[in-house]
Amino acid sequence: MITLDGVTKSYNTKGQPAINNISLHINKGEFVFIVGNSGSGKSTLIKLLLKELDATSGSIKVNGFEVNKLRRRKIPKFRRGIGCVFQDFRLLPDRNVYENVAFAQRVIEMPNRVIKKRVPEILTLVGLAAKYKSLPDELSGGEQQRVALARALVNRPNLLLADEPTGNLDPTNSIEIMRLLEEINERGTTVLVVTHNREIVNEMKKRVITLKNGVIISDQQEGGYIEN
Repeated sequence: MITLDGVTKSYNTKGQPAINNISLHINKGEFVFIVGNSGSGKSTLIKLLLKELDATSGSIKVNGFEVNKLRRRKIPKFRRGIGCVFQDFRLLPDRNVYENVAFAQRVIEMPNRVIKKRVPEILTLVGLAAKYKSLPDELSGGEQQRVALARALVNRPNLLLADEPTGNLDPTNSIEIMRLLEEINERGTTVLVVTHNREIVNEMKKRVITLKNGVIISDQQEGGYIEN
């Protein structure tokens, strides 16, 4: 699903690279945590995977695409196979739950009949079928993140990237979101979670890749959070 081979990303010629000669392989269907302190390169890695940034050197393959060689017109098609969830939810405040999720389908011009079938299905999966008419500010933080998750999944991506998905949530909501991500993974979606939440990482017992100063210092199956 993801292969990085000797990838480096430098923002300037003099400073330390944000990502420094990383090689990494993530198989289809895996659930992987990326952890590390602030400045370790986690956010840069996510941006490289989404082609929001271009690598300075090395090769990146994601979901069958050679990311380095992607032409601008092919980027929307590439990103269609990737769902994204962020710390700050990024919901449309003037649209209800249903419309926030349907928006992701309308952007890719999905027919109305498909939207009417798929949006209720995904809202049921995340436990929000009864709140489809609610506006974002009528929901708790945990519910808002579930809407964001539903929106990321409604186009049935092969890969889900979650960047600090529990950063604004309390411990109870955090673990509920992680269990939901686990269920989504069990249904076949590859899940990559960037987090600094050591309690969740230690509890979930998944593969853990630890970054420090742009370098992978640990890659453990069923690992724990390594202080660095």
